[in-house]
Amino acid sequence: MLPLTGNTIKFDSFPDPSDTWEITETIGKGTYGKVFKVLNKKNGQKAAVKILDPVHDIDEEIEAEYHILKALSDHPNVVKFYGMYFKKGKKNGDQLWLVLELCNGGSVTDLVKGLLKRGERMSELIIAYILREALMGLQHLHNNKTIHRDVKGNNILLTTEGGVKLVDFASVKMDKKHQMAHSPGWLPSAFAVMVTRKHES
Repeated sequence: MLPLTGNTIKFDSFPDPSDTWEITETIGKGTYGKVFKVLNKKNGQKAAVKILDPVHDIDEEIEAEYHILKALSDHPNVVKFYGMYFKKGKKNGDQLWLVLELCNGGSVTDLVKGLLKRGERMSELIIAYILREALMGLQHLHNNKTIHRDVKGNNILLTTEGGVKLVDFASVKMDKKHQMAHSPGWLPSAFAVMVTRKHES
């Protein structure tokens, strides 16, 4: 069962998702839970939901992601946030639902792997475009004293309209410290340079 009260929010104060959202398809797995495609029962809107696993030691990360999304998802290069929901569990425990913008284009990692399977490589023009858009999203975070700390291909999603969106804010730090967390094998040089310049300015 999830802890019902975090440092600043009560998880069980959020509405039940069952009245609004219906799961239609499995997308994959995130840092702390599975991701599904959902349909809004009231207006037909499609979205993605990250259902957080019922564990006890991630409440700080959940709160961090919630606050970041609520405050900063109004930027075109940050995934849109549609709300958090609390589903009271029976056999499988309580669940927190983070409902987000659906990015049907997959991740940058998916794109690279797909090209490699066909013996192709991403063009420099596309690489430059994705980097520019991702850096604009990072600049938005940095302007608000926020560091993502886990920028990698899996955390940069694409839309079918050509949008580039930063996702997965569980490792975010809202301060000016020189702290950086990254996944094994990932330390984006462009991101590191940008963080360094930000702190030097």
